[in-house]
Amino acid sequence: MVTEMKLGLCNPPEPIYLHVKSGELNGESYLWYNYDINNDQTIPVHKTGLTGYISELKLKSGEFKGNVNNKLHIVVRADEIYVVRTGIETNFAKTFLLAASCVQDFSKPLIIAAIAGKENVVFCNLYDAATKTRIRSEWNRDADWLAIIDSVQTKLQTSQNSHIVSGEPILF
Repeated sequence: MVTEMKLGLCNPPEPIYLHVKSGELNGESYLWYNYDINNDQTIPVHKTGLTGYISELKLKSGEFKGNVNNKLHIVVRADEIYVVRTGIETNFAKTFLLAASCVQDFSKPLIIAAIAGKENVVFCNLYDAATKTRIRSEWNRDADWLAIIDSVQTKLQTSQNSHIVSGEPILF
């Protein structure tokens, strides 16, 4: 199956960054947002789920207000390329990683859902997009997060390579 290329006006092929945060703007709640750096403006995203193919996990380190800030970037291929950005120490990152560690085949689309907790806490639920079944995992606050990231990254590479070897194209 070959997808038809749309001609005409479009967005440049740059990723859309989704930041995780429980917030409120103009009386409306949101769990993730885009940030317009040029206008120093938070743009709420009111949908709470993102369906696509998880293609990569990245650890990024940067400075924010004088502190070193470690972020997990979850790269998702969908109608556009999305990068879900969250602090590595957040409940969102940890619940995502625990659920992702249970996924065996990343060649199928998944739904990443932002779930509100108490106060400003945001959790992540992961679902099989075809069956709408939640991928359940046991909470483990003492998990080796770097080992889980490495394990998931290895599975992601294996899923991508299995399609290349079998000759099946991955269409996004």
